[in-house]
Amino acid sequence: MPSPAGRTLDATRHTTGRRPPLSNDEAQSFHTILLVEDATDLARVIARELQGAGYVVSHTADGEAALKQHAALQPDLVILDWMLPGLDGLEVLRRLRARAPTPVLMLTARDEEADRVLGLELGADDYLTKPFSMRELLARVRALLRRLEHVRQMMADDRREGPALLRCGPLHVYTDTRLATLAGVQLDVSRTEFDLLCLFLRHPGRAFSRDYILDVVWGEEYVRGDRSVDNAVLRLRKKLGTMGDAIETVWGVGYRWGDTP
Repeated sequence: MPSPAGRTLDATRHTTGRRPPLSNDEAQSFHTILLVEDATDLARVIARELQGAGYVVSHTADGEAALKQHAALQPDLVILDWMLPGLDGLEVLRRLRARAPTPVLMLTARDEEADRVLGLELGADDYLTKPFSMRELLARVRALLRRLEHVRQMMADDRREGPALLRCGPLHVYTDTRLATLAGVQLDVSRTEFDLLCLFLRHPGRAFSRDYILDVVWGEEYVRGDRSVDNAVLRLRKKLGTMGDAIETVWGVGYRWGDTP
């Protein structure tokens, strides 16, 4: 008899047979992952590995169905293929970002830097190029979910500590609703950019190394040596306009929030 963690929520009836639904207690005990992948064999392998690691997996091969399943299941993480029939992965990502801050791990065979940047700018939290190993996939999934728990704990702490508002001049960041505004205008920032901004505003003047930022914002198992932090800082600076100059490069260390312009 399979353990609760090994059960698959049959979202689109692509799997054979029907499994009994999870009880409320069981569903709350495991992270739920929505897998959106139209390559049947690959989806089967990914689902098996995720289930073996203790996750509850719901699979669909269709973008429209993915949006419906996301609304119904409210998963902790979405693993989203770029190339889907009908509604493609980027459009699914846009629509997901308009409704919820659920972490999204993009899967794609496109390995051009411009494609990776586009996916990240549209709000993807991580990016994995095919072919990839299941070990790396699981490491990235664990890192994203650990970061999610960190954010949830941070939000809980903020609520206990009082008004969840970080301010710097015209920049207002509401940590409970995960909303950032500049001069009253809402900023379109990804989860990563929002958490990075919160880190800086909570500790103005403190220099953070890239590794520290990776641990806190991305998760301890995120791959070292890439330019994820630098790229996120670049995007955040651009979105903040002149206030972006407050994010200072500390040579040989990393970044800090300095004096505002």
